[in-house]
Amino acid sequence: MAGEDHDAFNDEARRDRRIADRPEVTAADAAFYVAVLPSLYCRTNDSVNDYPGAARPGRGAADVVCCGLGGPSAALPSGAATRRPPRRTPAAACARRTFRRSAVANRQGTFVPFSSLKLHPSLLRALKELGFARPTPIQADAIPPGLAGRDVLACASTGSGKTAAFLLPILHQLIEQPRGTTRALVLTPTRELAAQILDDLNDLAVHTPITAASIFGGVGMGPQEHAIRSGVDVLIATPGRLLDHFRFAYAKLGGLQFLVLDEADRMLDMGFLPQIRRVLRHIPARRQTLFFSATIPAPIATLSSEMLRDPARINLARQAAPAVGITQAVYPVSQELKSALLLTLLERGEMQEALVFTRTKHRADRLAMYLVKQGVNAVRIHGNRSQAQRTQALAGFKSGQYRVLVATDIAARGIDVEALGHVVNFDVPVVPEDYIHRVGRTARAEATGDAFTFVSRQEDGDLARIERTIGKRLPRVTVPDFDYDARPEARLEVSHAERIAAIRGQKATERTRARANAERRSARGAGEQGLRSSSSSGARSGAAGAPRSAGRRRGGRGRPRS
Repeated sequence: MAGEDHDAFNDEARRDRRIADRPEVTAADAAFYVAVLPSLYCRTNDSVNDYPGAARPGRGAADVVCCGLGGPSAALPSGAATRRPPRRTPAAACARRTFRRSAVANRQGTFVPFSSLKLHPSLLRALKELGFARPTPIQADAIPPGLAGRDVLACASTGSGKTAAFLLPILHQLIEQPRGTTRALVLTPTRELAAQILDDLNDLAVHTPITAASIFGGVGMGPQEHAIRSGVDVLIATPGRLLDHFRFAYAKLGGLQFLVLDEADRMLDMGFLPQIRRVLRHIPARRQTLFFSATIPAPIATLSSEMLRDPARINLARQAAPAVGITQAVYPVSQELKSALLLTLLERGEMQEALVFTRTKHRADRLAMYLVKQGVNAVRIHGNRSQAQRTQALAGFKSGQYRVLVATDIAARGIDVEALGHVVNFDVPVVPEDYIHRVGRTARAEATGDAFTFVSRQEDGDLARIERTIGKRLPRVTVPDFDYDARPEARLEVSHAERIAAIRGQKATERTRARANAERRSARGAGEQGLRSSSSSGARSGAAGAPRSAGRRRGGRGRPRS
C-alpha cells in the first residue's frame, strides 16, 4: 500500500471510531445522525462491511451502529470531528458501552434486553449500572440453558462476552443459597485471566452477598487457604496452584455444584490437561459444567465428552475469526527494523497506546528497554516476571501510566483493557489461533480497534496460514518517509543459533579454566608433598646423627688430661 494509501487507511480507522468514542453520544444522538446525515456509513452487528447511506431494507435507525463518516468531516455537527474523550475514564467507558449496546440489534434484527432472560433483579441492576443493555450473541445463547441447569459446550472467541455468559447463570442460582460453602469453581489457564474474571464477578455481584477469591501461583498461599477454609461461594483458579492446595486436608470441595472450564484450548496448549483430570478427581461428579473454548481440537472434544452430560452445543461450527470491530493491517518490514518502525508509529501519533506482542521473553525485555531509552513509557510482562511485577505493569498500563505494554503470549488471553485502541504483533505468531487471541485484546465487547502485524520475509509462511484461517487477505501498509533501507542501530535479539554457540563457547572456556585450575592445584599439591617429604627425611637424619656427635664431644671432653 502506497504512502497516500497509508494515510487514507489511518484516517478511515480514526473516523471509524470517532462518533462511538464520544462519551456524550446516546442512542437518541445515534438516531439523529442516522436520520439527518445520509453520508454516514454504518456497521451492522452481523457484518463488517461498511456501506454508504443510513438505512438498509428491513432495518431502521435502531438496527445500526454509527461508526464514522463516509463523506467529509464537515458534515458532522460543530466540534464532532475533532473532539476526543478523556483517556479511559470510567464515565466515558460506561457511556461508550451504553451507546454500543443500546443502539445495536441482535443477529435476528430484534432487540433482546437482559431483562428477558429472567435474571435476578440484583444482577439486572448491576448490568444496568455497568452500561450493559442487551446480551451479546454468546450470552443470549448460553445463559438460558445455564439457568435451566444444563451443561454447556460453547465455542466462543476472545472479546465475545463469554465471561458474563458463564458467570450470570451461576450467580443467579447462588444468590438464594446459604453462604459458607464453595459451590462454584472456574478453571483458567493464566493468572491474569483469573484476576480478570474475579474483577468481572465482583462487578456483576456488587448487589449480592456472593463472595469469590482467586487461586493462582506466584503469591503466598496463606490468604488463599483462608478463602478456601471460609467457604467463599466461587473460586477462580489455575490448575497447578489448586492442586497444591488439594494436598492439604482443608481443601475439600464436597459441596461444589458448578464447574467452568474457560479457555480450555489454551489449557491444552499449556499442557494442563493431566492437571485438569487430577482436579476432576477432587470434585463431585454430579455437577453442572460449563465448557468454553475458542477452538475444539480433538483432545478438547474428548475431554468435553467425558465431562458433559447432554450439553447445549453453541457455535461449534463457527469459523475462527477475529471480532468484527477489528481493523487489521500488515506492515512488511525487515526483522532488524521492526523496533524502529514501532517507534515511528508511536512518534507520529498513529497509536496513542498499544499492547505489543513478541515471540520470546528476551525480545520483550529488549524491546521494552529500547522504547524506554527512546523516551516512550513502556513496561513488559511475561512468565519470568514476578506476580507483583506483572500486576503492577498491567495496572500501570490500564491507568495510562505506561503508553506501551510489551507482552508474550502469556497475556494474550488474560488482558482486558477498556477501549484499548491498538494491538501490535511485533512477531507473527506461529499458530493462527494465537493471532486471533492476540488481536482480540482490542475491539472487546463490540467496540472497535486496530491490529497491526509486522511481517518480515522469514514470517511470510506464518502470515499465509493466518490469512487462510481467517478467510481473507490482510491489507499491506507502507509507512511514508520511513527508511526501509536504513541500517539498524543495534540488534534487538541475537539469533538462537548464535546464543547456543555463545553458551557452548562459554562452557568450553569454563571447562578449560577448570582443568587449568585443577592442574595448578595438582602441581602445587605435588610440590608441597615433595617439600614435606624432604623436610621430614632431613629431620629424621639429623635426629639420628645428633647423639653420636654429642657423644664424641662428651667423650673428648671426658678424656683425662695427659
